Amino acid sequence: MILFPSVDELLKRVDSRYSLIMLASKRAHEIDKYFRDKWDADHGDKPVNMEGDKPLLLDHYKSAKSVGMALEEIEAGKVTIDPDHVEDKQD
Repeated sequence: MILFPSVDELLKRVDSRYSLIMLASKRAHEIDKYFRDKWDADHGDKPVNMEGDKPLLLDHYKSAKSVGMALEEIEAGKVTIDPDHVEDKQD
């Protein structure tokens, strides 16, 4: 169960629960990839290209997990849905 940020606060940033889930999921995957690539670059025996990885957007997070971090970024207004890249599903 999510305690922070609250679902009501998050829904002020997006238009539906579905959009919130999709946005948080995509951002959480980006955060996971960033941490995997960073770990590989620090501990791996081969160089890792981290260009294009989106770094963390907040200075401090209450959550240690990527989904919680993504929700905190959404609540802070740092991650939004780009209306120009939303596919039109009404054919």
